[in-house]
Amino acid sequence: MITYPNVKVNLGLSVLRKRPDGYHDLETLFVPCFDIHDTLEIISGDDFSRTSASLFERYPGVPEVPVPENCATLGHSNWLPPNWRSRPSVLPGLRGASDDAFASLKRGGGPSEKLGGGPKDIFRDGTPPEDRLSIWQGIREDGKLMITIARKDGVDWEPLEDLTARAYGLLDADFDLPPVKIFLEKTAPVGAGLGGGSADAAFALRMLSELFALGLDEAALAAYAARLGSDCAFFVYNRPMIGTGRGEILEPCDIDLSQYVLRVDVPVGVSVSTADAYRGIVPREAAAAGRACPLREALSRPVAEWRDCLVNDFEATVFAKYPAIADAKQALYDAGATYASMSGSGSAVFGLFPK
Repeated sequence: MITYPNVKVNLGLSVLRKRPDGYHDLETLFVPCFDIHDTLEIISGDDFSRTSASLFERYPGVPEVPVPENCATLGHSNWLPPNWRSRPSVLPGLRGASDDAFASLKRGGGPSEKLGGGPKDIFRDGTPPEDRLSIWQGIREDGKLMITIARKDGVDWEPLEDLTARAYGLLDADFDLPPVKIFLEKTAPVGAGLGGGSADAAFALRMLSELFALGLDEAALAAYAARLGSDCAFFVYNRPMIGTGRGEILEPCDIDLSQYVLRVDVPVGVSVSTADAYRGIVPREAAAAGRACPLREALSRPVAEWRDCLVNDFEATVFAKYPAIADAKQALYDAGATYASMSGSGSAVFGLFPK
């Protein structure tokens, strides 16, 4: 099963108050953006992948895989590249951990035995994560999950910590799922306030429910998604929704943007940490009078009036530290946008342009 998890933008983002649990109560309108997406494939452990061969062809330079001593009888894999290079530590003709190896992991003998010391990437061969390989693969310790992530700008997070892997873990704990392979190509911007990782997780939950006939409706899927991230539940519905609480409390919003084209820009080389975004922000309940009007009131006005009333509260702190993001937003207005804003806590900005 293959899907294309899309990103979102935030129309307004109000930081209302800080809660006793350390989180902040927010209010925002999530709007899906289908033009920017990742590619996600999930198959059961013994099935043939339709995307993996293409991934390895388009993301070269993966280190060779040392062959575990007890895997000398492995055959060729149908998901590794045909030009896989051999070296003394790789058996002649062997291209890495095959589907037969994956089957053996399911029967026992997990990666702590075969790969040396617990769950780890079978392609890294000791290379530290900061080297940002363009493709990286991991196997869960019990062998039930194999995940491959590819990204042009490098994969700098553990595959087994990816939200898609965690989504499988949530459902596996409750339903004892069969083994699966996940192939994720990241083409949406990472860490830009567009929710790409949350989308991947929500789509993974729905895909697993369909693959294994779990019968989970949207409400059940959203409940699982909320455990993975504040904006994750939105992508279960994937239509305009007002989010409150941490963003996980959702209600439909009937908004018509059909007369506008959405354009998203991400300033090159700018990455905003969530901690930086929150640092120095003053929640609306503690702010002096004169702050921007409430979100729902602003959304009720014509789009042409949003520039003066529909505000992302993170812009105040983020723009002060990252002026390039403020410049990118202004560039959208200069290009003719009716409304422009930063999405989430940045660094992406977007504009609504009349058709």
